[in-house]
Amino acid sequence: MRWNDGDIRGEAGDDGSDRTGNLAQDKRQRLRGGVLTDAGNDHAWHALAAEDVCATLETGPGGLSPDSITERRQRYGRNLLPAPPRRNPLMRFLAQFNNTLIYVLLGGALAASLLDHAIDAAVIIAVVLANAVIGYIQEGRAERALESLKELVAPHASVLREDHRVTVEVADLVPGDIVLLEAGDRVPADLRLIETHRMLVDEALLTGESVTAGKDVAPLPADAPLADRHNMAFSGTLVAAGQATGVVVATGVATQIGRISTMIHAVTPMATPLLEQIDHFARRFTWFVLMGGVLLFAFAVAVRGYDWIDALIAVVAIAVGIVPEGLPAVITITLAIGVRRMAHRHAVIRKLPAVETLGATSVICTDKTGTLTRNEMTVRSVIAATGQWSITGAGYDPAAGEVRGTPAIAAAGAELLWCAQLCNDAELHQEDGEWRVEGDPMEGALLVLARKAGEHVDAVRSSWPRCDSIPFDAAHRFMATLHQDPDGGRVAYIKGRA
Repeated sequence: MRWNDGDIRGEAGDDGSDRTGNLAQDKRQRLRGGVLTDAGNDHAWHALAAEDVCATLETGPGGLSPDSITERRQRYGRNLLPAPPRRNPLMRFLAQFNNTLIYVLLGGALAASLLDHAIDAAVIIAVVLANAVIGYIQEGRAERALESLKELVAPHASVLREDHRVTVEVADLVPGDIVLLEAGDRVPADLRLIETHRMLVDEALLTGESVTAGKDVAPLPADAPLADRHNMAFSGTLVAAGQATGVVVATGVATQIGRISTMIHAVTPMATPLLEQIDHFARRFTWFVLMGGVLLFAFAVAVRGYDWIDALIAVVAIAVGIVPEGLPAVITITLAIGVRRMAHRHAVIRKLPAVETLGATSVICTDKTGTLTRNEMTVRSVIAATGQWSITGAGYDPAAGEVRGTPAIAAAGAELLWCAQLCNDAELHQEDGEWRVEGDPMEGALLVLARKAGEHVDAVRSSWPRCDSIPFDAAHRFMATLHQDPDGGRVAYIKGRA
């Protein structure tokens, strides 16, 4: 990746001094918690030149060293949003009783036991416990399923560390990391962009704008609003087109999306319509039973002349008898059946009442997903005007196959192989005995082709340094790079539809 010195120049003052350099030195003292704090403005990275941002974060075009990464991870923590606190199993079980109708049933069971109606009390307690156990087990299964899904989905980011492009988990990013972005990537942290190539970012997540935002690297006024910070890429947004290189300036809760997450955690959870209706019914039913019991007790004592103890026992027995102790169990079982049916359709529901809300949903908007594969590509044949090659083997191991073809293709094939290596942003390396590609799988397949043909990729790239590039874009469907050849000339290579 080319480092454009013209994009990271400082701003000279009238006296010839480097004002942005002094500004960076002054602001370096106010670096706290992964963000730059300034009087009345806690995100002033966009006001600095890219060169000063890198100087403030003590990083460079080659990325960070392992020692620096370890120290920063200890200082800033992992690049994760705070997970909601896990409920204690006992508290999760007791939460199953947090319902007005359950309170009425427990009160009825207590009254029945005080009046020596042990069978009635036992039946009510059994129904309440069955309701709680069903809800507890179902929620536990859903939480375990969600945890297993989180382990399967581990987002990654391409970064430069010690001049090598590597893929790391998003959670392992630290301020100062140099991140490489391409079309289709999700921005892994808040970045100050230091190099862009026709980059467009969908920031509707933060700004609500339906139109993608163009990005550049020029410094902006310190009071620029969030939607106008065109030299920043914010965590969670989507790269719609182009390429860019950025330096991480904020991670975790210090990012803009982290602030939103913090506010969301402070929102009071609301009950579903079904739970609200049940609570409303339970409150009205409770008042009806109490008022009816009082009137019946007064009628029995004052009008019929019953002893007040006998009248009280009769009233309590009637009240316990009309309490619908089976209603909570019926509701819980019905919701559990709904959750089970949704599970057969591959929908994981954490809490039982959510079934009712989901059942009322008529339209769901979601991202389109692709097919789960090994995400590997292999070049099988090369066709030129003078002949054809066939390539054996599969995967990314250069030693697992060979190139077979006619000698007449040699001249044209050499140029083609140079294009495959130079008009290419991927890197191929061996790790634990297995060959891996950092970057696009198609570009990785081209590197494997070059190695199978006997090319030394690193030597070719060092002999033909890249001067400029046009990243791949779906609008024009090609990628182009400009290189300086060993004789001092300039050569452009194009890959795709020219």
